[in-house]
Amino acid sequence: MTTKIPNPYLVRQLFIFSNKTLQRSLCTATATAAERQTQKLERIADELLDLNKLERRDYNVLYALKLGLNKYGATNSGLNVSGSAAEGGGSATQEAKAEKTAFDIKLEKFDAASKIKIIKEVRTFTDLGLKEAKDLVEKVPIVLKKGVTKEEANPIMEKLKELGATVVLE
Repeated sequence: MTTKIPNPYLVRQLFIFSNKTLQRSLCTATATAAERQTQKLERIADELLDLNKLERRDYNVLYALKLGLNKYGATNSGLNVSGSAAEGGGSATQEAKAEKTAFDIKLEKFDAASKIKIIKEVRTFTDLGLKEAKDLVEKVPIVLKKGVTKEEANPIMEKLKELGATVVLE
């Protein structure tokens, strides 16, 4: 039978947290360095407590950005919050791309013979006037409509492809 030797750090943390008094284990050797670190932390805590509600919100956003967090969790460039993020890092980026809900319809190129039909079709889903739609179509490649769902984009793309345009969903 083998006996597992406990990690000294965990034993120290268990001892500290089992005490009712607030104690802190410091990894510095000298007492002056420990006092300076404690004073620094107390100063930071006091400054955070002095912030008003809007400043605390701004600080919270800035702190999350510095850590590499967004409102959906950790990003790949920041800290790994969960252990599963380290295991499936590649699949997380694929899921993020798959979960995209807002798309842009981009007109890459079109047949010169069907230019008028394409302008008319662009007018139907963009609510632009004739001149604005014509100017928009002539600036190929250009994003025709931003932030549409896939269900809205598919009929538009099919219609433009039938008219001889090359359309991409981004």
